Amino acid sequence: MASCEVCGNDYYLAFEVVTAGNRHVFDCFECAIHKLAPVCANCGCKIIGHGIEAKENFFCCASCAKKAGAGGAVDHIWGKEKETAEKQGAKPSGRST
Repeated sequence: MASCEVCGNDYYLAFEVVTAGNRHVFDCFECAIHKLAPVCANCGCKIIGHGIEAKENFFCCASCAKKAGAGGAVDHIWGKEKETAEKQGAKPSGRST
């Protein structure tokens, strides 16, 4: 069995993650996220999804990136919604507005 490097649980289903040549052992994804996930430079939340990298920082969303001064960051919006908003000269609806 292997022990989780975050919580110390000695668990027979522990797993390894190798990142940047470093080996880590965890007993659950929660501990892996706690140890390895980047933190949003604006709000401090753990970035579990893709996030945004701008101005040498990581952000959880376009809104946080914009608040930190990263111009041009936008959250993804789908086809017609974007097209309609651009024709009307308005900002599309969504988290990043």
